[in-house]
Amino acid sequence: MIKIEIWASGGGTNADKIISYFNKIPNINVVSLGCDRKDAGAFKVAKKHGIKSIYWDKKSWEISKTIHDVEERSIDFIVLAGFLKLVPKEIIERYEGRIINIHPSLLPSYGGKNMYGDYVHQAVINNKEPKSGISIHEVNEEFDKGKILAQFSVNLDINDDVESLKRKIQYLEHEHFSSIIHSWIKSKSL
Repeated sequence: MIKIEIWASGGGTNADKIISYFNKIPNINVVSLGCDRKDAGAFKVAKKHGIKSIYWDKKSWEISKTIHDVEERSIDFIVLAGFLKLVPKEIIERYEGRIINIHPSLLPSYGGKNMYGDYVHQAVINNKEPKSGISIHEVNEEFDKGKILAQFSVNLDINDDVESLKRKIQYLEHEHFSSIIHSWIKSKSL
């Protein structure tokens, strides 16, 4: 069986969709969820699905311990679903080509440090972009610079604000992220 661990920092809506998707896929399971924010909704998602959750405070987010713990859980792939920390290079090296992320813009535009969530949507609107979207990419040592696996876009309307754009982007995330993860895992597991 292939084991996935999701890392999140927020509400967990993507985690919920991913877990539900893989509950229907034989031999691939989401077995755990790690989170760096004590009050994150992602913990409720883990509880709802009956999977193990791990909280990393500043003390417990220690690189060698994190690697040891992930290896002890026999994790094959890590999925970043709204995880806001930069993954340390030691973890990237240990899981090279086996960590995937989703970003709420059409990379390389609007990526990098401090470009997440509403900050991305506001920048897109401020620059009067005709479209935005999502980028699903492998993770490397820099924020949002890994190999792009897929992108999906939506048109912006003149009346779009941060909330309406966020809804459009979240729809794309929920529609596409799980199936791209699945295809990516199959390509790595051949």
